[in-house]
Amino acid sequence: MALTVDETAKIVGNFQRAKNDTGSSEVQIALLSGRIENLTTHMKSHPHDFHTRYGLTCLVSKRRRLLGYLRRTSPSVYRMLLEKLGIRGQ
Repeated sequence: MALTVDETAKIVGNFQRAKNDTGSSEVQIALLSGRIENLTTHMKSHPHDFHTRYGLTCLVSKRRRLLGYLRRTSPSVYRMLLEKLGIRGQ
């Protein structure tokens, strides 16, 4: 269920600001979105996996907080990220 090393490297490469950037808000949100997508597909085939549902809820909450921070600090990057990830209809 976790992201593989290759998937993580690909996501980081697509969203990083600089060469060694792995912790910016954009990268964190993109990585969380990848994990959320994986867990969502798992939950579709295992609807009674309540432990995973709890973890999924925590990840969605963390991503929501990071998106709120990004919206306050850099609205243009926020809109670009939403469009790139396709996570909200604007």
